[in-house]
Amino acid sequence: MSVLTDYIAKGTPLSVPDGTLLFAPGDESRAFLIVTQGVVRVEQTNKAGRTVVLYRVGAGDSCVLTTTCLLSDRPYSGYGYAEGAVTATSILPATFRSLLQTDPTFQQLVFQGFAARVGELTDVINDLLEHRTDLRLARWLAARPQGHVAMTQAEIAQELGTAREVVSRALKAFEDRGWIKIGRGQITILKPDALAAHGEGGAL
Repeated sequence: MSVLTDYIAKGTPLSVPDGTLLFAPGDESRAFLIVTQGVVRVEQTNKAGRTVVLYRVGAGDSCVLTTTCLLSDRPYSGYGYAEGAVTATSILPATFRSLLQTDPTFQQLVFQGFAARVGELTDVINDLLEHRTDLRLARWLAARPQGHVAMTQAEIAQELGTAREVVSRALKAFEDRGWIKIGRGQITILKPDALAAHGEGGAL
C-alpha cells in the first residue's frame, strides 16, 4: 500500500456501505478506483440468470473491468458490489490517462494488477469448463482457512457459477462420507485433506 500513497493523494476519497452496487453492465467507468479498505466483489450474470463471481478486489488492488473500460471506452460488462464497508480513492479518467502516459511506476502498478486479475479470470474459466462441479466444490471447501463456511447453498452456487441443486447434491455426498457437516446457513469442514484429495480428481 505504501507504493500507492502518492497516487491515493491524487484522487478523491470514496466510502460506501456494505452491499452498495458500484457498477453494473452498461455503465461507463467514471473513475479509476484504488481500494484502501474492504473488498469489492465482481461478478457476472448470464441471460438465464446464473451468476458467477469473477474475482474480488481488496486493499491496494484495482479492478480489471474498470481498467479495461478506461482504456477502451467500453462500458462495464459485469457487476461490482461492496462486501462490507469499502473505502477507496477515485482517480478521474483524465488523471488516470496522464499518469499512465507519463509515470512508469503507475504504469507498472496498473498493468501488474491487470495481469493478476486476468490470471484469476483464467482460473475461473478453467474451473467452469470442468463439468465436475463436485471437484471444484471440494477444492473450494478445502481452501477455507477458518474450517467452516457461513454461507447458504445458493450463495456457494453463485461463487462457483452453478445451480444450487448441483451444490446441494455434492454437499450431501461429502457429508455422507464424513468430510463435512451441513448446518443451517453454515458448513463445518471436518476433513479438509480428504476434500483436497477429492478435488484433485477423486470420484463420487
